[in-house]
Amino acid sequence: MLILFTGCAIFLFLVDQIHGIIATIEVLAANAGINTMYVKTILKIIGIAYIAEFASHISKDAGMGAIAAKVELAGKILILALAVPILTVLIDTIINMMPVR
Repeated sequence: MLILFTGCAIFLFLVDQIHGIIATIEVLAANAGINTMYVKTILKIIGIAYIAEFASHISKDAGMGAIAAKVELAGKILILALAVPILTVLIDTIINMMPVR
């Protein structure tokens, strides 16, 4: 319980810094003319990665390595599911840039 409490306390302490970073990234994306949907999706992917890693480490610290492995797998699958639309647009863009024969 101490590990979980400490991890949550550290996260809550850093929420303001995280919010500032996200706001800066969104401003940079807007200035660059990047679709905000893609930026938000990438930020969600980063968030899932951090949360899955945190949960995995908590599980490992509790001596539950099998659950930790499943949490990591679930995080990877969620990341892949969120990345599919971005990958689709990227592949379509590459195909459209290729010369037609």
